[in-house]
Amino acid sequence: MTGTALWALVGLPAVVGALLCALPRPGGEHRFAAPFAILTAATALGLAIAVALQRGEVAVRFMAGTAFALRVDGLSAAVVVMIAAITVLVLIFAAGDVERSRARFYGLMLIFAAAALLTATAATLPVLLMAWEVMGATSYALIAFWWREPRRVSSGLTAFLVTRVADLGLYAAAGAALAGGAGLVLSALPEATAGWRDAIALGMLLAALGKAAQLPFSFWISRAMDGPSPVSALLHSAALVAMGGYLLLRVEPLLAATGWAGPLTAWLGAATALILGAIALTQTDLKQLLAASTSAQMGFVVLAAGVGSVAGGTAHLIAHAATKALLFLIAGAWLSALGTKRLSALRGIARRGPVMGIAATLGSLSLAGVPPLSLWATKDAVLAGALQQSLALYLLGLVAAAMSASYAGKILATVWSSNPPESSAFDEEEPGTRHIGPLQKLPILVLAGFAVVLGAIALGPLGAPFAELVANSPAPKATGVELVASGVIAVVVVAVVFRVRVSTPSALNGWLGMERLAHALTVRPTLALARSLAVFDDAVLDAGVLALGRAARRGSARLGRFDDAGLDRGVDFLAALAGRLARGCARVDDAVVDGAVESFANGVRRLGALARRPQTGQLHHYYIQAIGVLAAACLVVVLVR
Repeated sequence: MTGTALWALVGLPAVVGALLCALPRPGGEHRFAAPFAILTAATALGLAIAVALQRGEVAVRFMAGTAFALRVDGLSAAVVVMIAAITVLVLIFAAGDVERSRARFYGLMLIFAAAALLTATAATLPVLLMAWEVMGATSYALIAFWWREPRRVSSGLTAFLVTRVADLGLYAAAGAALAGGAGLVLSALPEATAGWRDAIALGMLLAALGKAAQLPFSFWISRAMDGPSPVSALLHSAALVAMGGYLLLRVEPLLAATGWAGPLTAWLGAATALILGAIALTQTDLKQLLAASTSAQMGFVVLAAGVGSVAGGTAHLIAHAATKALLFLIAGAWLSALGTKRLSALRGIARRGPVMGIAATLGSLSLAGVPPLSLWATKDAVLAGALQQSLALYLLGLVAAAMSASYAGKILATVWSSNPPESSAFDEEEPGTRHIGPLQKLPILVLAGFAVVLGAIALGPLGAPFAELVANSPAPKATGVELVASGVIAVVVVAVVFRVRVSTPSALNGWLGMERLAHALTVRPTLALARSLAVFDDAVLDAGVLALGRAARRGSARLGRFDDAGLDRGVDFLAALAGRLARGCARVDDAVVDGAVESFANGVRRLGALARRPQTGQLHHYYIQAIGVLAAACLVVVLVR
């Protein structure tokens, strides 16, 4: 039963999504697509809970025994339920938010969710590679969903290409795994020979950093905000970005086995949490702020993988998914209602809608790490693991946590501001409806509840069983002093930002110029190379082809003349010679062969006439002939003797 449920978990949304994408769209919106997709996602959630409770593995053998295997253990059990639950809530919100091209939208969302579920349950590299590819392709299609707008297509292409560059590491890791004798099973990668094991770890780290929008790949997540709000809520909370962090948690034994990959991963995660937190603080657009904070918060998950705190990292991954999905959906609801997501236009918005205001407050306080909300406890579970490894790493993580409180405080200060908003910014992106429907509010309220309670998986009586379930070992726990200290820091920072206008250095604007740097290092050299190749093609290759064409024409002309002057004349001469020979043979036949035949026939006729003469019919003639013949015979005998 577990195997069937596991195949259905990844197969059902993929098949239904493909069918929805294949529907003809004659200007139609296919209003049945939303309930059909929500029902499919709800069924997938039920299957996710079933396989999480039972756990197990299914495999299909191919390629000389290599397994196409899916596995649900403690780690993937928690993650598949998270993915399925967030998918259902986001699709419910989308039913009240997306009005056009519904079949294509819901189809792509279901295929993307199926790819994320397949990534979470992959037990071998072939499965992981396939899921990784589908997830990347559908993310491009979803970010560029409104494909008639060039900027959105460009943004989707930027996100796709940046992550694709990092994805090359996964292919390199697969090749190194085969060369190093580890095979293609993820759990066996630490058993590779030393040099190849390092190559596998480096490839895995590169691919995961790209998907998780960590330094130096972080800038793509800014461009990804051009996708529809439900897309941002799913891709950047529980799926695409989260799967980068999940991959590092999955291969944590490999990182630890190398001796260097774990510390490098931890420092990269902590640096991203700090630097992207500072970038989030400079943003003037709510979705851009949330995008930068996604990279920053995912930095804590990467940090957890580097220090071996798998349970703490998983808890933070799950709690962050609920909190960030909540805030993205709130940003999407305000965008639909007001036609803008600029922070200056959202001043005081919480005062005009208390339900949304309270939900935004809970999400922001959780993001800040204010106790007793979710990310306070899960963040400290990660920092407890960092403290066991390095005091400097712990302090860097603590500063990054304070930075989280600062950008969360900026959200709170904006939405509860008593200053009037810039109403001129309303409807700058799309016509606002001035209304938030019940389908948009319902998932927001559910996620707000999650943002409050999910921290329990890292605290109290649930913490130890969760650690045993996810990591099969006790997880390092933050002491009471550490918990109180981080909570006090978060509250103080939020209060300061709420009360005091914090100026941010201009150097942090524009995401530290990372996209410009990427263009300078990759796009511009590529374009220059393309132009050089085009010039080379025009000046050398095309000229060479034209020269070859002219030479071919001259050669064909010469061959034609040779054919006319040589071959055709030879054929005519042979034909005339054959005619003369035929006529000579005819004369020989008439004069010699026919004459010989006629002479032979005449001779035979004469002999026949001579042979008939003795045949007179009289008996005494025969006796005389017999005596003559007998006498001749006797004479011959006498002569011979």
